[in-house]
Amino acid sequence: MSADHTGYVFNVTRQTFLATQLRVANTHCSRLVGLVGTPGSRFKSGAGLWIVPCHGVHTMFMRYPIDVLYLDSEKRVIRLDHGVRPWRATPVLVEAATVLELPAHTVWGTGTNLGDQLEIKIGRRESNGDRNARSA
Repeated sequence: MSADHTGYVFNVTRQTFLATQLRVANTHCSRLVGLVGTPGSRFKSGAGLWIVPCHGVHTMFMRYPIDVLYLDSEKRVIRLDHGVRPWRATPVLVEAATVLELPAHTVWGTGTNLGDQLEIKIGRRESNGDRNARSA
């Protein structure tokens, strides 16, 4: 996971935040590892992992359930999996461009649904501590 990339996910359709502490997995290694090794105490409300690119995920070696959102290239929700328990694999969707992993119950709590349009903003921490936000 790229520790120097953080951001947020905003559901434009529902006018609510899904994650305010979004991390990005955009390298082969960070996509493979995902949330494995992340304690549940660190993956609470407001947290999220955006896997880019991605067509499906697994929860092998995890100890807590997660919500999984598949997004198309326009960041529209094309599939929702609620409370995916540890030691599971989600379907592979060729039409998915990316996948968003969120704490369990986030989808239900925000009312997120199929077809919802998401806004994802990622910032890069600079060496002087300044953050330049950019739209991903």
